Amino acid sequence: MASGIRRWAEFIKFEHTVFALPFGLAAMFAAARGMPTARVFAGVLVCLVGARTAAMAFNRLVDWQIDIRNPRTAARSTLVTKTAAWITVAGGVGGLVGGAWMLNPLCWVLSPLAVGIVFFYSLTKRFTWASHGFLGLALGTAPVGAWLAVTGKLDSWLPILLGLAVGLWVAGFDLVYSLQDREFDRTEGLFSFPAKFGEGAAVRMATALHGAAAILLGLFGWIAGFGWRYGIVWLMVVAVLWRESRWSSVEGARGKAFFQANAAVSLLVLGGVVWEIFGR
Repeated sequence: MASGIRRWAEFIKFEHTVFALPFGLAAMFAAARGMPTARVFAGVLVCLVGARTAAMAFNRLVDWQIDIRNPRTAARSTLVTKTAAWITVAGGVGGLVGGAWMLNPLCWVLSPLAVGIVFFYSLTKRFTWASHGFLGLALGTAPVGAWLAVTGKLDSWLPILLGLAVGLWVAGFDLVYSLQDREFDRTEGLFSFPAKFGEGAAVRMATALHGAAAILLGLFGWIAGFGWRYGIVWLMVVAVLWRESRWSSVEGARGKAFFQANAAVSLLVLGGVVWEIFGR
């Protein structure tokens, strides 16, 4: 059983939940200006984990044959069966919709739209090199959804700013991640920014997107009325993003740039919001 769980977690890269989840929680705390009710906290967690799980399992299913032909990803189809993958999709969708039902009518009504957004990304590399931006859109909905979970309405620019920052940040690191499949994408006729414009352009674009994301994260803190605590953490985020841009230029360091640096960014932002709200 333990081996099966490990294979399933590897199949959906469960550890990558650390990318979007902290931003959703940060928006939740910012909207509540403290600790939300237990129902809201649980509902947000269920929605975020459910959406991410369903999206990744769906991505694996629609790319099943493509992944088999790619030496880097060929082993994915051996981790779980297609039946298990479809059950995972259904369970994730059920978690998202059920969690939204726990929260408020607006979240429940919008939950099918959220499902559509996170699923649509998996289809985009078949027709546009801007697929990285659609991944950013999918993950950028997390802060907006968490804000709606607390307030029941979109009554502030803060979740939009945070969502835009997340979207730009995600699109940037996905550009770097996709460099490893650049030649395969060209051979298969798949669309990606690196396959169309080359490695140098992809690294420069990723750096620009991360610079814009850093500015938006600073603007988010300023409009939220956060003080020196968030400011210190924001400077740390800027330093991590700058370091990531250096790693992105070195082929052997890109794995570190993808996971370690980006996990640090999301956790730092959450830590800065928590420190600001609960540390006063």
